[in-house]
Amino acid sequence: MKIQNLVVPAITTLVLGLGAAESTWAGGDAAAGAVKADTCLGCHAIDGYKNASPVYPVPKLGGQHAEYLVAALKAYKDQQRSHKTMHAQAISLSEQDMADIAAFFSAQK
Repeated sequence: MKIQNLVVPAITTLVLGLGAAESTWAGGDAAAGAVKADTCLGCHAIDGYKNASPVYPVPKLGGQHAEYLVAALKAYKDQQRSHKTMHAQAISLSEQDMADIAAFFSAQK
């Protein structure tokens, strides 16, 4: 029962977040995103790169669904996801910036 109490709200939040992200992503410009994503590439474009603390593999973003990327960036910006570096990167991004970055990464293979 306790697990269900945690899982259901989390799934609801994810579904609602993805629906909101979809409308933002629809206006994404991959060319503008390529410029805006420059700082992202320092970690997310390196094969086998691991975060220093805590140690875990940094996910590659190329080919990821744009809707997911927008939702993740919003969650970092709103501190719903905890990662100090990602929070610092996302805090100044507008919704258009997020859509553009997501369009860029989702177009990669």
